[in-house]
Amino acid sequence: MEALILEPSLYTVKAILILDNDGDRLLAKYYDDTYPSVKEQKAFEKNIFNKTHRTDSEIALLEGLTVVYKSSIDLYFYVIGSSYENELMLMAVLNCLFDSLSQMLRKNVEKRALLENMEGLFLAVDEIVDGGVILESDPQQVVHRVALRGEDVPLTEQTVSQVLQSAKEQIKWSLLR
Repeated sequence: MEALILEPSLYTVKAILILDNDGDRLLAKYYDDTYPSVKEQKAFEKNIFNKTHRTDSEIALLEGLTVVYKSSIDLYFYVIGSSYENELMLMAVLNCLFDSLSQMLRKNVEKRALLENMEGLFLAVDEIVDGGVILESDPQQVVHRVALRGEDVPLTEQTVSQVLQSAKEQIKWSLLR
């Protein structure tokens, strides 16, 4: 039998999923067309949830894909790669995502807190993986970048205290010049 030699690729992540304790999607980001339609994606998510929600392991091989996962209170986090992908790389992405969210949500990684901070979640996922390419695996850097991007909120979406704080800082800097 001839061994299959694959070219190295930066495209390591096929999908990132966060499901609730009923197996319903909170976040699903697919980076290729393995599951092109929403119907196929939802079927895959139900299958993956049914296979993993009762087990205590961290890795599964399912439908020709490598799946690393972690659960927290009422959430299930999944990072999916191809069957020949390095599990440690996928686990680094999973740990980075989980640790970043843990810091952003002040160690309160549960469904309600996550739903209240979906913008931060989307930014964190975009900072970690872009188009299937792993960009960052350090949670501190991810949290820092998300905080920087979160500061650029338009004036109309800021609270009164945020507007007053911003005005104070601008006055202070204009006086110091």
